[in-house]
Amino acid sequence: MEPRKPRKLVSVQEHLRDQVAHELRAALIAGELRPGEIYSAPTLAAEYGVSATPVREAMLDLVREGLVEAVRNKGFRVTQITERDLDEFTEIRSLIEIPTIGRITWTAAPEQLEALRPAAEAIVAAARDHDLIGYLEADRRFHLALLELSGNTHLVRVVSDLRKRSRLYGLTDLDQEGVLVDSAKEHTELLEVMLSGDAEAAQALMRHHLAHVRSLWASGQQQPPQEHPRPTASAASGARRARAPG
Repeated sequence: MEPRKPRKLVSVQEHLRDQVAHELRAALIAGELRPGEIYSAPTLAAEYGVSATPVREAMLDLVREGLVEAVRNKGFRVTQITERDLDEFTEIRSLIEIPTIGRITWTAAPEQLEALRPAAEAIVAAARDHDLIGYLEADRRFHLALLELSGNTHLVRVVSDLRKRSRLYGLTDLDQEGVLVDSAKEHTELLEVMLSGDAEAAQALMRHHLAHVRSLWASGQQQPPQEHPRPTASAASGARRARAPG
């Protein structure tokens, strides 16, 4: 029997890197780090009162998430997201997620959908508590866990990457305007419709949600080309559908 390999201990440096990465994400969300601007690791390190190494390592984590990009001999530039980028991200997500939500509505067991309720409620709670990072994390968990019910890991990976690249910047202003709670409530509404087995209504709600998110991305600068009216289960199909395999 082979000897047991020693467990790798998490170093203080790794903890510090994670803490710095968390603070940098918060600064991005709050709009304190501006898209297009270049920030050096030593400058940020001085602001946070740490050495440049954990800041540099944290920034590399953000590079992998698509939030910043490395600029040789200068530092890191916050990724600039254009209106065209947002439109294209939304188009791809719509092509993937809307029909997938319809299929999952038919195929997922009620207990599988019900297991997502805590994540949906966590989104609303975070929005009400003005916990912006918690809001985004709960939102990510809910959507990816829901898509995992499709059984297609590559689909989940693609959507996860799109979500990272379209992360909301300047979210603090939207939070202060009180618009995040409405978006948060759409997750529990979607779950209820899916539990009813109404695939058509679920797709309509998902279409509305993506259009709503796109308008949040625009931060009030420009509304999406087509704003879909808020659908209801009855408006989408007229009746509750029986759950069936498919």
